[in-house]
Amino acid sequence: MEKEYILSLDFGTQSLRAILFDRYGQTIDAEKITYEPYSSANPGWAEKNADDYWNTMCSAISGLKERNPANLNKILGIVVTTLRDSFVNVDINGKPLRPAILWLDQRKASGAPDFSLKDKILLKIIGMQQALEILFRKAKSNWIRQNQPEIWDKTHKYLMISGYINFRLIGEFKDSIANQVGHIPLDYKNKKWITNTSNMKWKIFNINIDRLPELIPPSHILGKITGKAAGETGLPEGTIVYSGGSDKGCETLGVGCSSNDTANISFGTTATIQTTTSKYYETITFIPPFPAVIPGMYNPEIQIERGYWLISWFKNEFSKKECMEAEQLNITPEELLNRKLEEVPPGCHGLILQPSWSPGILTPTAKGSIIGFGDVHDHAHLYRAIIEGINYSLITGIIKIEKKSGIKIKTLTVAGGGSQSDVILQITADMFNRPVRRPENFEASALGAAIIGFIGAGIYKNYDEAISNMVRYSKYFYPRKKNIRIYRETYKRIYVRINSRLKKLYHEIQSITNYPEI
Repeated sequence: MEKEYILSLDFGTQSLRAILFDRYGQTIDAEKITYEPYSSANPGWAEKNADDYWNTMCSAISGLKERNPANLNKILGIVVTTLRDSFVNVDINGKPLRPAILWLDQRKASGAPDFSLKDKILLKIIGMQQALEILFRKAKSNWIRQNQPEIWDKTHKYLMISGYINFRLIGEFKDSIANQVGHIPLDYKNKKWITNTSNMKWKIFNINIDRLPELIPPSHILGKITGKAAGETGLPEGTIVYSGGSDKGCETLGVGCSSNDTANISFGTTATIQTTTSKYYETITFIPPFPAVIPGMYNPEIQIERGYWLISWFKNEFSKKECMEAEQLNITPEELLNRKLEEVPPGCHGLILQPSWSPGILTPTAKGSIIGFGDVHDHAHLYRAIIEGINYSLITGIIKIEKKSGIKIKTLTVAGGGSQSDVILQITADMFNRPVRRPENFEASALGAAIIGFIGAGIYKNYDEAISNMVRYSKYFYPRKKNIRIYRETYKRIYVRINSRLKKLYHEIQSITNYPEI
């Protein structure tokens, strides 16, 4: 029987997708299973048993097998793509020692890195000392070392979710270079672990290389399905597992963003703008570009941590009526809310939202803000202000990327939940004053993983050839001249000045309430 498919295993924060793709990017079969994103033993914590991911994956593969068992024998290989910055402590046998700590977790370590006097002076001069101290406190490895030393002492490997799943599949502690996006001592420029203990970045994370997995380039063979894994998953023993990449990195590939004149906007829980380049540059000092799934390339990225999470926040806190109405109409609340976007003109009659619901390491006291309220504003205005506010923040990101790269970004591709709305994408085209294209296949991360697999299997000789055969676009949105001026003037004359005007007030709020805790 000819082998012709790649199985993508796409682990997200809220769901898992097991999808079989053919060489033309067509979905042969798919199984999606949602799960509880996390549990919280204490306020602000976000943990999940690592075995839950594995068991859910086994159930998803079982669903595929029940519908057509022959398909699993046609698999050329498997590629894993997972959520980022989420870690599992395992013992020498690969057994989890505690629940995985996810990227949403807000706990912090105490203290500061053991920097030399020379480093401290340098950091103070460039204004980065507080930022790197915050980075130290946000590293969950430091929290575990301080608060659960017995766990850290027993930790044989400190793995991403991807590293844990790969271990369960192949029985070896290996992971893709392109999965290493998080609070870990990685030399992002050279794509290898930092071993020099005097290195400033090593001191922030303080993890010896013997506790980290072996790094394998994307599309290379990680290993093969073991007999034990075959028995648990139903996959054929000996099936090849190819080295994959992070969910955002695979998504950027899966929408066809393979050069630095195109950017991928992800309208997800964390809204991001990311491009692909062969040039290493830091859009924000000490915030490196991430390893791309295309060898030799990087993914510079700007994040809004509470991006389209704001839609869920708005729906839960202010849209009970719409949720009930949507249920009666047998549509999603988001679909109903998106219809209301067209009832509000561009610029929301002067209502402007700054989406800093989560502070960054360079803006630790930042707050979200909404200004410009008047008696004309209603529920729909606030919803549109959220959409526009997220885009204004992403526009700031694209400006930073262009400044550092020296390359004008000409076209935008989109992914994530918000990308399904024509209205949101038209607003995006107007605000960015660039064409926006929507991929035909909504499962961009899984498709990107499949592209990696077909490259690894030798079906395509390079990524450009794979993209041309596997990525297609269903619709294009072009900026409308009548709206470009409104957004350009609002951004330049108002939005970019909000933070500087309110910065001192944010600091005072933090000093009074100790929120957010720095």
